[in-house]
Amino acid sequence: MSPALAHALELPRKLRLNRENYTAVQAIYYPGFTIGEGLGMVATFILLIKARTESAAFWCTLAGLIALAGEHGAYWVFTHPVNRFWLKDEPLTGLGRGFFAFDPMKRTGPEPTASDAAWTRASDRWEFSHVLRAILAGTALTALVVAVAI
Repeated sequence: MSPALAHALELPRKLRLNRENYTAVQAIYYPGFTIGEGLGMVATFILLIKARTESAAFWCTLAGLIALAGEHGAYWVFTHPVNRFWLKDEPLTGLGRGFFAFDPMKRTGPEPTASDAAWTRASDRWEFSHVLRAILAGTALTALVVAVAI
């Protein structure tokens, strides 16, 4: 939940940045934020398999897994194409390079010469996708805490 929440919390300040400053700060996040989400889904899936299907904990764990899958899906649909744009000039290697090069839909972010309106749409898409992801991560965390408490 931490990466998505961190991005969501910085939204008000980042929306005040001009294009040049915004683009400059985007590259500071990577590749550190590329690790972790998949492990959370795997761990939650293992918990789901271990839970008895007739228990309330099973249904809370299932809700948590669905929310995590939604968070992951939101990343690939909304965030990843814009990430590829922000990182086009970064010298990525290894896992980070492969991760950010991967996009089965072959989408791209705005061109460097894109209009300000197109660029603003892309940055808004990135920022608000993290708000959505933070809401889904919070939902997953809440459902999993309730499952453990039950």
